[in-house]
Amino acid sequence: MASASAAAPPSEPAAAAAPATGGGGKGDGLDAELPVLDPVGDYEKIKRIGEGTFGIVYKARDKRTGELVALKKLRMERERDGMPVTSVRELRVLQTCKHPNLVELKRVVTGPRLDSVFLVFEYCPHDMGKLVDSLPKPFHESEVKCLLQQLLSAVAYLHDRWVMHRDLKLSNLLFTNQARRRPRPAACASRRKGPPLAATGISGCLKLCDYGLARYFQPWEESYTPGVVTLWYRAPEVLLGAETYTEAIDLWSCGCIFAELLRNDPLFPGRTEAAMLDLMSSLLGAPNERIWPGVGRLPHLDRFRLPPQPYNYLRKEFPHLSDAGIDLLNRLLTYDPDKRITARQALRHPYFT
Repeated sequence: MASASAAAPPSEPAAAAAPATGGGGKGDGLDAELPVLDPVGDYEKIKRIGEGTFGIVYKARDKRTGELVALKKLRMERERDGMPVTSVRELRVLQTCKHPNLVELKRVVTGPRLDSVFLVFEYCPHDMGKLVDSLPKPFHESEVKCLLQQLLSAVAYLHDRWVMHRDLKLSNLLFTNQARRRPRPAACASRRKGPPLAATGISGCLKLCDYGLARYFQPWEESYTPGVVTLWYRAPEVLLGAETYTEAIDLWSCGCIFAELLRNDPLFPGRTEAAMLDLMSSLLGAPNERIWPGVGRLPHLDRFRLPPQPYNYLRKEFPHLSDAGIDLLNRLLTYDPDKRITARQALRHPYFT
């Protein structure tokens, strides 16, 4: 849960009119603090490097400085009432959240039309999903520990500010070429000498990106959008149709990422929700009222026939992982979201000492 000492969560913004100069419109919940360039012609597109539900991303160059940037064109072609609420949420999060492990939004620019809006980000050359796919063997555990600590640091920062990411996955983790000049965390300092990621020869810093599904959460909120999070990283309460969920869904995703970095393969690569629950039950044991009170009342439980498997096989799946690592993984992959470890608690776990 978010820190009890944190300020009260802000209310959700409504859809905003497209900005005339690249900044936020009045009443959209955005503070026009970012420097704005108009037009987008100040940037030279080099190549398309990604495309998702909420926009197209280009590698680009600032014509004035020569700096490489990532240029994200927001999808607005189906919006009649201005900027979609998903984009307003993303902008609001990016403007208010600054952290070494969050990708930096540099400015907002517009094209020749009012509905042509671009976000200019720092350029991170490496996508962790593609990086892992290219590895001949998994990362060393010390390298995984360093990456996980950076991820949890970013997630804890967001949760402290009442933000759920809701789409944590390897492909939404980027890696820079150069680490920032700041003190190394204990987990990173424990690695062997050489590049931070000896398996790749790349030195850099992990950056969390893509806030298209991110939103502010509120303790009194009755329900959120169902079916969020990419399937392989989706928490069991979301799979089972929970009408309310918490930021704990991000911690389940962190557990899936932790495991994937260790084994070089997704932990739960199911093609359907039923397949996902089968894979979870086979590895962690089937959920029941004893370990997850209230699971029997979740609306989608009757749709699935879970295998009667009571045993947890994480130790068998990860025989070389330290005892502290197995304990942290179990706490991240706890069925009951009320008992699942928080990001702040995870950062204090003995695994990182």
